[in-house]
Amino acid sequence: MTFNSWVICPQPNPQANLRLFCFCYAGGSSAIFRTWPNHLPSNVEVCAVEYPGRGRQIKLAPLPRLESLVQAIAPVLIPYLDKPFAFFGHSMGGLVSFELTRLLRSQYSLAPFHLFISARRAPQIPLTKPPLHVLSDHDLIHELRNLNGTPKAVLESTELMQMFLPILRADFAVLETYIYTQKQPLECPITVFGGLQDQEVSHEELQAWQEQTIAAFSLHEFNSDHFFIHSHQQSLLKLISQELQMRKRSS
Repeated sequence: MTFNSWVICPQPNPQANLRLFCFCYAGGSSAIFRTWPNHLPSNVEVCAVEYPGRGRQIKLAPLPRLESLVQAIAPVLIPYLDKPFAFFGHSMGGLVSFELTRLLRSQYSLAPFHLFISARRAPQIPLTKPPLHVLSDHDLIHELRNLNGTPKAVLESTELMQMFLPILRADFAVLETYIYTQKQPLECPITVFGGLQDQEVSHEELQAWQEQTIAAFSLHEFNSDHFFIHSHQQSLLKLISQELQMRKRSS
């Protein structure tokens, strides 16, 4: 596999017979998935997708529209889709992975064998909150404190925030300018994860993902807020592992 700045495999695993592609939340990077291979079945290769503007893609301008982002990701992913693959996306990553799945189906006749959606409301549910990407820097930083996903040290560093805010603003624009279009439901199973104390996504908004598949659907909720991907990582990865093991046995 030639070098690709979009796809980061923390522990390359040529013997793997499954690939799990991971998509991070707004403002995040592929680094949040670096330890995941240690907790998933040995036949799974973890491949984190790096959005423009961060990590190895630091020199690229962040993309502020979902359509542009998935159209950029799809062709660079194709060489990696020579094995059965699944998608995991947290928050913004959930929406990216969903629309990428629809694009791969329509343009390449390819599909993941499983879609894992984490801390993201179903796409057919419209945004009700005022958009964040249009706020002033001061007001945006205030909102970030409330969201509880940005380390305090980053919020208090003027230098880091100068780098971080344009990325975050673009990511919020991806979410807040998204317009859902109705298409045929997916044919792959969808597993959804949520946080019982998540102020951003309700139980009903998670359950509504069931409309997006004609295959199996399951919903798991953790006793946590929006960022259970960190606070309950072991429990999350155990559930993902169980689904991937089922795939291994059936293949």
